[in-house]
Amino acid sequence: MPPVTFPLSWDIFCNVIDNYGDIGVTWRLARQLTHEHAQRVRLWVDDLHSFARLCPGISPNLARQDYRGIEVLHWGEELPADALPGDVVLDAFGCTLPEDFLMAMTRCRRAPVWINLEYLTAEDWVDCCHGMVSPHQKYDLTRHFFFPGFSARTGGIIAERDIEVEARRWQQQPELKSEFLQSLGLPARDPEALYVSLFAYENPAIGELLRHWAAGPQRVVCLIPEGRILGDVCASLTGQPLSAGDSYQSGALSLHILPFSDQDSYDRLLWSCDVNFVRGEDSFVRAQLAGKPMVWHIYPQEDSAHWVKLDAFCTRYLQGVAPEVQQAMLALNHAWNHGQSIVPAWRQFIDKRLELEIHAAEWPRTMLAGGNLATRLMDFVSAQRPTPV
Repeated sequence: MPPVTFPLSWDIFCNVIDNYGDIGVTWRLARQLTHEHAQRVRLWVDDLHSFARLCPGISPNLARQDYRGIEVLHWGEELPADALPGDVVLDAFGCTLPEDFLMAMTRCRRAPVWINLEYLTAEDWVDCCHGMVSPHQKYDLTRHFFFPGFSARTGGIIAERDIEVEARRWQQQPELKSEFLQSLGLPARDPEALYVSLFAYENPAIGELLRHWAAGPQRVVCLIPEGRILGDVCASLTGQPLSAGDSYQSGALSLHILPFSDQDSYDRLLWSCDVNFVRGEDSFVRAQLAGKPMVWHIYPQEDSAHWVKLDAFCTRYLQGVAPEVQQAMLALNHAWNHGQSIVPAWRQFIDKRLELEIHAAEWPRTMLAGGNLATRLMDFVSAQRPTPV
């Protein structure tokens, strides 16, 4: 089936339930569909205040606004009377579409292509479940399950067309890193220091790790965007609150608290660091695209299901890597997610840093070999709706 070569209208619904992860993913997708595939996108968001922190150009008090070529609507209890469904309706991460919108979908001349964008996982079962359909129990509508993933049989990863080129260009020019750090009010980059970005959920292991860095022989510059880990950082160091713009120095450790940034600035932070601690889904994917060694704080789930997801990713990510290098990454990711025994695992990780850097730099090409998520979505919609009405 040839790809879509004409603009379709998309309705993307996002229920913000995990601070910025869900809206981060859907906003990236909306941008890519609009700017790289010339699609018309309406993005429905129930929490515009969280969205505005991620995108300062968004007004949290407007019911409807245009931002960067995308129509952004507040998803409230009542939808606008003129909110006719588009050609494609995508609900992100299993959010429940409004009843009146579902009814409107049934009245369309041609039923919209209805897609449920699921959470990313590296587990093997998604190869079989990707693209499965589920007829609605009440209406004559069919929902398609679209699973992001790391294999050719899944929906792929959100990644802009030129992201690899941009990341490599940035990393090959040290002056860009220094200029970026200075734009944050920090000193120019020290070529002898290890730069670490730290974006994580609450974690009691952070105190042990920070004390180890402070007592170590190598200077460590730790850059912490405002977020949930900050409380544990403060408690383990000074007992006093730290906020954006504050710095802390202890031995070999220089710690800086950064303001919450937009997505483009966060990418540059990842590109400018040597090791990236990330969490959830959106920053997890961006760290992989940065091509640097990373540590993933996976979102905890009931019945410890997150451990299966963590190990599935590490197994896929580390294919072909020497066993001792695999062990180094596994040990640190497990220790970090357990919140304990972090220093021995960190030492092992740093000992294999060169090998991990080589692998991390190659990984984005492997991950995107079958195309990115937006391109695969377009191909999928082409198969369901090959011609305009």
